[in-house]
Amino acid sequence: MKIKQKEAYNAVILELHGNVMGGPDAAELNTLLHKLLDEGKKNVVIDLSNVKFINSSGLGILISALTTMRNGGGDLKLANVTEKIQSLLMITKLITIFEHYDSVEEAVKSYQTQQ
Repeated sequence: MKIKQKEAYNAVILELHGNVMGGPDAAELNTLLHKLLDEGKKNVVIDLSNVKFINSSGLGILISALTTMRNGGGDLKLANVTEKIQSLLMITKLITIFEHYDSVEEAVKSYQTQQ
């Protein structure tokens, strides 16, 4: 998995590319999120449009990321959730935990209405 970072308005967008399957990817994302919190950046959108596959460890990464952000006083939202990933979130009932949006723009906009 590769992570590309960009910012829009008051949110950091993390584009995940490839397969989300745990391992060193979990540590990389966790380190990045802690760095963002240290910089006072508390609104994160994870763009899943380029994720081909996600397994149970990958779901664990997303849950851990959400927990990290919320414990740090921030939040994390998902964008561009593919049909495959959405059905996985529904089966595991995680769809009720994550706020998810059809586009990055909608997810970013949702932070603006919270201010």
